Amino acid sequence: MSKILFVVTGATYWTLNDGSRHPTGYWAEELLTPYKAFTEAGHEVVFATPGGAVPVADAGSLAPEANGGRDVTAELAEIAGLASPMKLAEVDLADYRAVFYPGGHGPMEDLAVDATSGRLLVEALDSGKPLGVVCHGPAALLAADRADGTSAFAGRKITAFSNEEERQGGLAGKAIWLLEDRLRAVGADVQVADAWTPNVVIDGDLLTGQNPMSSGPLAAELLKRLG
Repeated sequence: MSKILFVVTGATYWTLNDGSRHPTGYWAEELLTPYKAFTEAGHEVVFATPGGAVPVADAGSLAPEANGGRDVTAELAEIAGLASPMKLAEVDLADYRAVFYPGGHGPMEDLAVDATSGRLLVEALDSGKPLGVVCHGPAALLAADRADGTSAFAGRKITAFSNEEERQGGLAGKAIWLLEDRLRAVGADVQVADAWTPNVVIDGDLLTGQNPMSSGPLAAELLKRLG
């Protein structure tokens, strides 16, 4: 059995371009589907958030229509680790075989500018351990700078929630910045597919998924690397 670190947003809102706060958090499906895949395969999942904040699911992600008709509220409540996550600053990467970042708009607010998360991502990338990041989770990559100020993910093939998906979701025009644009700006080789279709991009042990539909396939690819 291996231990897998889940780094989850602690944000409960996303600041929009008019200064208003859009309620959010993590996206339930993007956390729950990989969590179940990993734990059912016999692995242990440990949660960490900035400051040890108890993460909150985006209310929109709890709707049955977003989860194949299931009510996932009870399933999330059964995950004891979500109620008492580690402080991200206390994480020792050596304790884990893999790292996973679920999405939701929350990472756009906190992980995108979290230096502790950024250092962990650089360390994970350089360690050769599997690193999985899905949907808006790649916002965290924006904080992963090397000592010379360049992005650790410059030149790496990745995917993320696309501008088109943000537009169709109704928030592109309200956003201060768009994830696809910012990732391209730091030099990442962003490869997006048609909106709302599964898309997993693999670059060595760096595995990224575009949207909620990609979280299951992404988890399956990461599991292959754990043996």
